Amino acid sequence: MKLIPLILVVLLAVSCNYMGSSQGINPYHYSSVKRITVKHGAIATANPLASEIGAMILKRGGNAVDAAIAAQFALAVVYPAAGNIGGGGFMVIHLNDGKNTAIDFREEAPGKATRDMYLDKNGNADPQLSRNGDLSVGVPGTVAGIFLAHKEYGRLPMKELIQPAIDLAEKGYAITATEARWLNGSQSDFKKYNTVMPVFVNPGRWHAGDTLIQKDLARTLELIRDKGESGFYEGETAQKIIAEMQRGNGIITLLDLKNYRAKERKPAIFDYKGYTVETMPLPSSGGVVLQQMLGMLQNYPVDQYGFESVKSVQLMTEIERRAYADRAQYLGDPDFVKVPVKELVSESYLKQRMADYNPDRATPSDSIGAGAVPSESEETTHLSVVDDSGNAVSVTYTLNNLYGSQVVVGHAGFFLNDEMDDFSAKPGDPNMFGLLGTEANSIAPGKRMLSSMTPTIVLKDNKPYLVLGTPGGATIITSVFQTVVDILDFKMDINDAVNKPKFHEQWNPDVVYIEKGFPDSVKRAMVKMGYTFQERGSIGRAEVIKITKDSIEAVADDRGDDSADGY
Repeated sequence: MKLIPLILVVLLAVSCNYMGSSQGINPYHYSSVKRITVKHGAIATANPLASEIGAMILKRGGNAVDAAIAAQFALAVVYPAAGNIGGGGFMVIHLNDGKNTAIDFREEAPGKATRDMYLDKNGNADPQLSRNGDLSVGVPGTVAGIFLAHKEYGRLPMKELIQPAIDLAEKGYAITATEARWLNGSQSDFKKYNTVMPVFVNPGRWHAGDTLIQKDLARTLELIRDKGESGFYEGETAQKIIAEMQRGNGIITLLDLKNYRAKERKPAIFDYKGYTVETMPLPSSGGVVLQQMLGMLQNYPVDQYGFESVKSVQLMTEIERRAYADRAQYLGDPDFVKVPVKELVSESYLKQRMADYNPDRATPSDSIGAGAVPSESEETTHLSVVDDSGNAVSVTYTLNNLYGSQVVVGHAGFFLNDEMDDFSAKPGDPNMFGLLGTEANSIAPGKRMLSSMTPTIVLKDNKPYLVLGTPGGATIITSVFQTVVDILDFKMDINDAVNKPKFHEQWNPDVVYIEKGFPDSVKRAMVKMGYTFQERGSIGRAEVIKITKDSIEAVADDRGDDSADGY
């Protein structure tokens, strides 16, 4: 009789310990909330648990940067396909004092990287080398980015922000049906590319509701909690990364890790029809290309054309085509190559780019210019946050491929990126998708690979009005472009702007990609003009927050497990 109360006490103690750091968050029973309207603060992320944790931090008095950091750490646990500490990305921030800034924590090429490191004996690019295994890994930037953002703009102690993620890793959480499907689909790759089998390898099959416990990752997060940034880039974790490199023929060194620095950059800021758009500068191509596209569009009365009308889709398709041709030709890491950004976004240049636009027919891509979009996976993730003080944060970060390089650092529990594939493996030569690379994005030690990630904040009267972004690889910029136009020009409800079918044109290949549900009448009319269409899977997974005088509305994309939360 005495044993039963003792067991109950132990179970209660364990439960209270879990709930103590997470204030009632239940990692075994949760569901997505797609749309909320609140008064004080809101967050939208790719996973309900991460959104709950971000909202909890806001309620505790943390600011938008704190909530973003807590959600990023949580996503590294509950969304291992893209959330990460072994990858990198970008953060755009608007502070309530009017300051705008951006944190660049994109991965870098290791010091031993060479321009032709992914070419075979015949001089042809070998995509398997740049997309799988240890050789595909760039020096991770996520942890450095988090600490730079926290040092400059955070409010709560870092230990408080990381502890919920540690609890989730240590004690486990129930995986979603999507995560189970992805894990099952990657089992052979996990076995092929790992010398130390990770917890993600399941002798049977993963099912929705299965508990995933990641004790090695919990240990790694504890080292970051206790030792700060050096708990990742030096000491025990760094040694484990290097041991992994040695087992898998990777080239990252201890010096690469120790020397990595996140960079604070001046964001790309420009006007669009009375609104101020703040987005990410190079080495993300997102800001430059978004400014180009909105700059070309603002000379046309697109609001009169209507959402997904033949006129609006045809015009926006031609704008996307021209902007992506420029992306391929000119853009790269500004610390390594001179990029004519001022000229590319100038009013006179953008008018010139549209000089041959014909509203009645397609402009063949081969008549536009040289270059193409580098291959980029779509397994990225985005989160948007706003707090009750008027601070706003937009973060997009990634491992690149689904589960990145497929490599989990032995005994450290986290996936490593395969971002080296975002470089042009062989400038001037088509890759496996028929896309051309350029010298501006060639491989060099310490260089950051070009990205399409486009975390964005739209200001109205210098106050946050929209906070948005999306994953989606090469489709990221066009998805953000269309979402902004849908809301600002077509005056659409943000739920519709997020979830209505999208389209994408990237210059090469000369195809307009569309989602299921795209208007067939528009497709038929444009085919007669000379366009080629191809239906594909989901385009992006946007997280959008709209702030008005009376309320904050947050919408999480229906295309995934995404969820919104707030108070």
